[in-house]
Amino acid sequence: AALILVTKWSILIFHNFYSFCVFLPVEFDDCAGNEDVRFEVSDPSFYVDGDLNLVPQRDVLYSSPLLFIHGLGAHADDMAQVEVTGLPGQLGHSLRVSMSVCVWGFFFKINEKSGNHIFRLTGPGADQDPKGLFTIDIDTGDVSVSRSLDREAIDSYQLEVSTTDFAGNVIEGPAILVITVIDQNDNRPIFKERRYTGEVLEGSPTGTTVMTMMAFDADDPATDNAALRYTIVRQSPDNPSSNMFYIDAERGDIVTAISPVLLDRETLPTTTYELEIVAKDMAGSEVGLTGTATATITITDKNDHAPEFTHPLFEAYVYEGSTGVVVNLTVIDRDDPTTGAGRALYSIINGDPAQSFEIQTNPDNNEGMLSVVKPLDYEATAFHTLLIKVENEDPLVSDVGYGPSSTATVHVTVLDINEGPVFFPDPLTVTRMENIPVGSFVASLNATDPDILQMQSVRYAVLRDPAGWLSVNPVRGTVNTSSPLDRESPYVHDNKYTAVFIATDNGSPPATGTGTLVIYLEDYNDNAPYVVPSVARVCEDAHDMNVAIVGGRDKDLTPNAAPFKIELGTQPGLDKTWKITRVNSTHSQIMLLHSLKKANYQLPLLITDSGVPPLSNSTEVKVQVCVCKKNKMHCSSAHSHRASLLVLLATLLLALLCKYHQNHTHVEKMEGMVYFLMTLFKRGLILK
Repeated sequence: AALILVTKWSILIFHNFYSFCVFLPVEFDDCAGNEDVRFEVSDPSFYVDGDLNLVPQRDVLYSSPLLFIHGLGAHADDMAQVEVTGLPGQLGHSLRVSMSVCVWGFFFKINEKSGNHIFRLTGPGADQDPKGLFTIDIDTGDVSVSRSLDREAIDSYQLEVSTTDFAGNVIEGPAILVITVIDQNDNRPIFKERRYTGEVLEGSPTGTTVMTMMAFDADDPATDNAALRYTIVRQSPDNPSSNMFYIDAERGDIVTAISPVLLDRETLPTTTYELEIVAKDMAGSEVGLTGTATATITITDKNDHAPEFTHPLFEAYVYEGSTGVVVNLTVIDRDDPTTGAGRALYSIINGDPAQSFEIQTNPDNNEGMLSVVKPLDYEATAFHTLLIKVENEDPLVSDVGYGPSSTATVHVTVLDINEGPVFFPDPLTVTRMENIPVGSFVASLNATDPDILQMQSVRYAVLRDPAGWLSVNPVRGTVNTSSPLDRESPYVHDNKYTAVFIATDNGSPPATGTGTLVIYLEDYNDNAPYVVPSVARVCEDAHDMNVAIVGGRDKDLTPNAAPFKIELGTQPGLDKTWKITRVNSTHSQIMLLHSLKKANYQLPLLITDSGVPPLSNSTEVKVQVCVCKKNKMHCSSAHSHRASLLVLLATLLLALLCKYHQNHTHVEKMEGMVYFLMTLFKRGLILK
């Protein structure tokens, strides 16, 4: 059904409207003959007469520029809005029309015209997108709507009406025509989600807000078409009350409607309730459209029940020397075990001064696992009594406290086992001189059996002796040398030699224990020093800077090592060609006293340490006499001379001279030969 307005005259901006004027023809169709249709006009100065004309009832001095006509019948209910300004017979004014959506065949007469004018309608909805929605009769000026209107897509249109001659020239106008689409209830409420979740703490006061349900309606929010009302149509389960929750009809707030005493998580048949929520538009009237969603509400737990042990006394048995869980403590708690209100915390409040025990909570079953973390000694204490307390992670509510059932006693019995002997001290450290005689006393081991309540004997044996230097008396535990102790052995580290011994009791079965012996070895001067490096270089021309540096090394320690004394060997004549001078406590320098030909020479040296008594070592250093030019040394790669050869040769010749001294001729010949050989030797032309 539709209320249809047909204008014969525009709204006139006169000082007076006269009662004889027909202001606006009205056309209404309720699709059932328009029987018993009533019209109401917002301004009482006007009414709709029997011919469906909007006319003034009396002389009108003033009228509101906005009029509403309400048509109401048994089959239709609709409203039209008219806002017109201007003078009679002119198009220089505005017309405003409101219509319902889905209206067809709407006619709006713009004005009368003379026979040589035609009407033209322009703007969005006419000759612009959406094109063809509104049309105008070029002769009569009737404006029609050609298809359904959707307010949610476009809620108003502004068009322009003008009159032109047949050549298209504008005669009057343009006048503004504003068409407002009146909302129809064609959109139902929609919840953003199909299912919502909320929670409320057990024991909450009546009226506690749980959650808010919100639906959206695309219709005009200024009308009842989008005025939503919320209701709960179903609660599952429906006990202990079918109305455990209430929803505010306008705001959608869900609140508790049950007393705090009944809102007890531990006594309710379930901790989860499901509500079916309906949102209805038209302010909840019977003709309103509806939308549905589900609200799932969980009753959450608060710590209103203290945990209690299932037994006042627990017993445990554990072998001495062992660790691990010895007993599981069980409790009951009516609160939710997955929350801090139900999770248990155990503590030992008495009976564990040495902190040998520990309790952890098993997350799977909330049991307390009592463990031994420090091995227990049967001989020290064979029986332990522990007092255990259980609490929750979360504090209890103010009116609930922990009672006697929240504590329990645990009796732990320690079982005896045959324990191995224990060395004391371990490790045992002694100091001995290296190279002491074989069979010398080194140490006395001491291993005792912890099983003091049993009369058991202990025997000793060597377990690990890397160098094989030691032996032990199996009964007394005395350790003696079986081989010389050598501080310079690769088995000695940082002057320490380490051996391990084992002690075994005669229990059943026998038990063993191990102990370590560390021998700190003092140094004895049993290693002669030696010279490094074995090769030295000097230039063939003798001068003060022409020296080679050698040093001493010794496996012994101070004072059995440096300072070293390095000197020439005892062969005669060495000091005529070579000179040894001390540089510091460990090094000396070799100097060439006169020029030698490029060659390699073996120089005998004697090195002596500072031990008491000192040790010496005769050695030879290969001295390369090189040609030195431009900071480069050119050395011989041939075999070396022996520096003592000259002396030996001279000695041989002198002996020959002595043997043949009676023969003057032989003496002269021998002297000439010596001079010749020495000249060749100096020039490096022999024994290369």
